[in-house]
Formats: sequence, C-alpha cells, structure tokens
Amino acid sequence: MSFLSGVDMVGGYGGADILKGCTIEVDEGEIAVIVGPNGAGKSTAMKALLGMLDLKQGEIRFRGKDISGLTPQDRIAEGIAFVPQTNNVFTSMTVYENLEMGAFLRDDDISATVEQIYELFPILAEKRGQLAGELSGGQRQQVAVARALMSQPEVLMLDEPTAGVSPIVMDELFDRILEVREAGVAILMVEQNARQALHIADRGYVLVIGENRHTDTGAALLADPEVRRSFLGG
Repeated sequence: MSFLSGVDMVGGYGGADILKGCTIEVDEGEIAVIVGPNGAGKSTAMKALLGMLDLKQGEIRFRGKDISGLTPQDRIAEGIAFVPQTNNVFTSMTVYENLEMGAFLRDDDISATVEQIYELFPILAEKRGQLAGELSGGQRQQVAVARALMSQPEVLMLDEPTAGVSPIVMDELFDRILEVREAGVAILMVEQNARQALHIADRGYVLVIGENRHTDTGAALLADPEVRRSFLGG
C-alpha cells in the first residue's frame, strides 16, 4: 500500500479531461518524480492530489485513508504540503516571517523546527531578517520549500522546484531535496529537468496526454531506450 496515492484519476477544467485515468503514488521515505512533455497533465495531477481539482473518477488515499472529500487545507492538516511553481513566497515578508506563515496550522512552539530548517538551509539562517523579495531565485525556492516544511509534513509535493534557476543552483536544490528525504519525508515532484530528476528518483512516472506512459524506478527509466529517445533527448 502506497503512502499517498491518486488512483485512476480522471478530471480537468471546464469539462475537458486533462487526466485520463492516470495513477500516481509515493511511498514513505521515497522520492517520486513526474516527468513528461508540456500539457501532459503533470501539474494537474499534483493539484488533484492536494484537492485543488475535482475528479470525475478515481480516489486519493493517504496512509490508507480515502481523503478524496477533504479540502486542500484539511489535506495539509493531515500531513501533506505543496510548493507551487510560482508565487510561492511572501516577497514583502522576511525569511523568518515566511517560515512563521508556514506554521499557521500549528499551535505549539516552532523554534525547534526553525532551527532544523536553518541547519538544512544555512543561507536562510544568514538571511533570516531579509525580505524574501530581495533574494535570488534559488534562495526564494529554498524559502518556499522551507516554509512548506514548517508544517512538519509527511509528504512534500513540489511543482517544478528548479524552474528558472541555474544548473549550479539546481544541483544544490536537489541536494537539499535528498536531505529532506533522509529526514523521513516522502517527496513527490514534478520536474522539467527530467534526466537530473530521475537520477535522484526512487520511482518515476512519464505522463503523456494525461495517461501513464511509463512507470518504473528512476534508474530503469533512465536506461529505457524509448524513454531516453522520446523524453530525455537521446
């Protein structure tokens, strides 16, 4: 049984189905990556898992419980966190204030979690009093991930976390993602840099037109001639 799963998901926007029966799952302590061409339904699948999309068919299960009827906020309270691709930090707030906002559902002392975040993202400790809007793109992405971790989630969902950053920053972000996984958090990620993402993935999904085209370990997908030819540039 998978930790978080969306099984046979069908749905979309305005009556048009973007998801056409796809299944996405991530296990505890695992990194699962969703890749595929533009318009494949990758981000839509993530939104369905968080409850931002009403499904016509299929169900969402978390820790064996059907959460299909829960609101996004209720799913966050259950232990799922989501980092969107854009507008994912409060630019007029400091780094520390962003972290505080990430803990809005908590009513306990957050100081220990903040210190854990600073150990994971040392640059954020250095810039804790700086406005998030003054940071570089890569640093903002670290704030966005850190803010999501403040809710102490069991599953962290990331939508294109390396979009628009340099290769060096991308490698650093992937290193931080691996460290988050080592801390016991399951990670589900949509990523445009498919080859690099599959290198760190325990499980990979290739979506095409809202359907599962290939599902396997990251290593197996990287070695698959058809996947390499069609989606990884050879």
